[in-house]
Amino acid sequence: MNYEIMIVDNLPIIVDGYINLLSKTDFQQNKPNFIKSHNCQDAYNQIFLSLKLQVNINLALLDTSLPPYKDFNINNGVDLALLIREKFTDCKIIIITMESEPLTVDRIIKKIKPEGLFSKDEITSESFPSIFKKIISGNIYQSKTVIESQRELFKKNINWDIYDNDILVLLSQGVKTINLTSYIPLSMSAIEKRKANIKDQLLEGKGSDKDLITKAERIGLL
Repeated sequence: MNYEIMIVDNLPIIVDGYINLLSKTDFQQNKPNFIKSHNCQDAYNQIFLSLKLQVNINLALLDTSLPPYKDFNINNGVDLALLIREKFTDCKIIIITMESEPLTVDRIIKKIKPEGLFSKDEITSESFPSIFKKIISGNIYQSKTVIESQRELFKKNINWDIYDNDILVLLSQGVKTINLTSYIPLSMSAIEKRKANIKDQLLEGKGSDKDLITKAERIGLL
């Protein structure tokens, strides 16, 4: 029986490196089969091809920064992970990121609830196979950088939900408030109320969106 593993990274050499490491892993008599992709469009097509062929993806290893598939609003590895969660409910998801900002990490955890989450620069050829074994055995793994970023949020007494995180992150990416409803399933009035609450916490209610982003960056949230 095959153990189906999807690996998505924009660099083919990185994908091949993961495959070399995982090929040496004991899958308890299951044979690993690797589904390789380097961008969101190809990964999207591979997901739906697997569904058509009734192939169950058992594990997905996804980088967050990927060339987007704008036609279906799949902009990064997080969007791909959401799609995989929807289509393959038992799939274990490992997210690899170069971003360690507390809000970005918290957003990934709350949106995806990945079985594995770590910074790309923390992976070594020695540590990765053992981490992978823990995850396929049913454990949750978060790297030191991820744990520290969550502690930073706790120390700042920030306890927003995923929509609050989305609002602040999208604003920092240059998305205008009037366009946020295209990214977040809330009404404009609900978004405005949430943004006002964020400003209350960070700016005591006073300041522009630019001031808000500047403050969030200054205290290490972004």
